[in-house]
Amino acid sequence: MTAAPATIHERLAVALARTFSDREVGFTGLATGRAAAVYITGIPLAAMALAQHTHAPNLTILLAGWSHNPDLEALHALPDLEFDERLRDLPCEAQAFDYPGQFSLKRGDVSFGFSSGVQVDSQGNLNGVCVGDHARPQVRLVGPILHPEHMTLFGREYVMMPHHERRNFVDKVDYISGVGYPGGLAGRAKLGLDRGGPELVITPKCVFDFDKERGRMRVKSVHPGISLDEVRDATGFDLGDLGNVPDTPAPNSEELEILRRVVDPNKMLLPDLEQ
Repeated sequence: MTAAPATIHERLAVALARTFSDREVGFTGLATGRAAAVYITGIPLAAMALAQHTHAPNLTILLAGWSHNPDLEALHALPDLEFDERLRDLPCEAQAFDYPGQFSLKRGDVSFGFSSGVQVDSQGNLNGVCVGDHARPQVRLVGPILHPEHMTLFGREYVMMPHHERRNFVDKVDYISGVGYPGGLAGRAKLGLDRGGPELVITPKCVFDFDKERGRMRVKSVHPGISLDEVRDATGFDLGDLGNVPDTPAPNSEELEILRRVVDPNKMLLPDLEQ
């Protein structure tokens, strides 16, 4: 029997998993709202678990900073609070009493993390604080929620954006809560940042990476069924030449089987949001 084609969420999980290495430490937090929870928690967890079952068996998953290598097969709903009883009672290898346990952020023990915001700009700066002027904002948001640490102390950051619209992808964010590449790598160095920064930006339409020397976001791949014009129209800054942009790669049969049968048999992590 032929397997159903890979969903966009499965493609994204595989695209992320292929970038992880053995013995790395990956952190992801929690989010409220179905789409946000899938992009900020579900897809990252599925990607890290897939890597553990394939090429990175010694990768460590930090969920909410204190649940180490949780048993995702026992997860029947995504927790949306850091001390939610569903997370508290989820079997795992260890639970830390403080964040992030024995891992030192300043020492660089966390290899990569996942974050999100209401705005991201062409340089990869992230905004989770406010829309409009900070003194008199149109909308005040949840706050930086560890954006400064994620974007400066982790080895690299994956920015997960559950919505891809012009109001989210802007030429310049209204407030920088997480620093990208202003002035490229040289600009980060002037700020005293010798590591870290965004690696990929993941959206429902495409995957972005960065020209880190120039400090500029660029389109790495576009998801099947999404046109280049759709990506341009949904992005509030110039994307340059998109003539040779490939489709986001599909999982191979082994990756798809592991995702569906082992990592996420209950479709808690990678649901079809159209249903």
